[in-house]
Amino acid sequence: MSIRNKIYQLIGPNSFDNDNIWSSIYHWVMFIVILVSIIPLMFRNQPHYFWYFDIIPAILFIIDYILRWMTADLNLKMGWKSFLVYPFTPMAIIDLLSILPTAHVLNPAFKTTRMVRLLRIVRVIKFIRYFEPLDIISTVVRKQRRILCTVASLAVFYTFITALIMFNAEEEINPDTGEYLFSSFFDALYWAACTLTTVGYGDLYPISDLGRLISMISAFVGIAIIALPSGVITAGYLEELKIKREQKEAKKINKQPTDQQL
Repeated sequence: MSIRNKIYQLIGPNSFDNDNIWSSIYHWVMFIVILVSIIPLMFRNQPHYFWYFDIIPAILFIIDYILRWMTADLNLKMGWKSFLVYPFTPMAIIDLLSILPTAHVLNPAFKTTRMVRLLRIVRVIKFIRYFEPLDIISTVVRKQRRILCTVASLAVFYTFITALIMFNAEEEINPDTGEYLFSSFFDALYWAACTLTTVGYGDLYPISDLGRLISMISAFVGIAIIALPSGVITAGYLEELKIKREQKEAKKINKQPTDQQL
C-alpha cells in the first residue's frame, strides 16, 4: 500500500467506519484542536498566551489541508482533475477560511478584528468532518436536499405572504411611539418569521382583531411547516444509522474467513 493510500485511510471521509486506531486518534486530535482554536472567541480580552491557541491549530490545519489535497484523487475519484477541483469544494474552502485568521498574527497589516473573529467562527463548521453525528446529519441533508429545499421554499413563500397580509391588515397606531405597529415591510417580515418559527419575542405583535386572527392562523400553519424538515432529518438520520450498522456487520463477516485462514 502506497503512502498516499495510508494517508487517505488516516484522514479519509470513511475514517469513522474503519478499525484503524490511528485514524481515530487523528480525528480526536483534530476535534480537540478545533475546540482549542475557538476558545479565544469566548473572551473579550485576549491574553498573550492565546497566541499559541491560534498558531498551533493553524499549523495543524495547514498540514491537514495539504494532506487532503495530496489525496484528492482518492477522494473525488476524478483522476488528475481532482487536484484542480479540490480547492473549490465546500469543505476545502472552509479549511482555507479557517487558516486565514492566523494572518493577522503573522502580519499586523492583515489585522481587522471583527473580520478575524468572524473567520474564526468558520472553524466550528470543521467539526462536521471530525464528529460522526454531525457527519451523518450532513449526509442526510445532502441526500434529502430536494425535499428540504422544497420545504424551505414553502416557508419563505408563506413568510412573505403572511407578512404582506399583516402589513396591509394591521393599520393600528402604536400608542407608545405614535407610529404604525409595522412601520416598514421589513418589520412585517420579521414578525412573520418569528411567528412561523413559533419564537414569539413579543416586541412586535398585532393589536386589532383582524391582525390577531391572522396571527393565530399563521402560528398554527407555522407549526406544521417547521415540523416537516424535522421529520425528514430524523427519518434520514435513522436510515443512515441503519446503513452504517449493516456496513459494519458486512465488514465483520468479510473479515471472518481471513481470520480463519490465518
